[in-house]
Amino acid sequence: MFSTGQLIFALAFIIVFTTVIIRSYRKDKTEQPDYFKGSSRVLIAIAVVIILLFTIKLLTVQ
Repeated sequence: MFSTGQLIFALAFIIVFTTVIIRSYRKDKTEQPDYFKGSSRVLIAIAVVIILLFTIKLLTVQ
């Protein structure tokens, strides 16, 4: 489906992108804490929704 080079690029992109996003989030959170109140609840809610979608998909696929 995907070539080896495409998979390596996708994996590298995901790792670098996630690292940059986490570093930026931490920097902004220390500089402007008022904007980030309750952000952990939003992240947990998004994770729960994604897990529920995968669970529903696994239970309904035959």
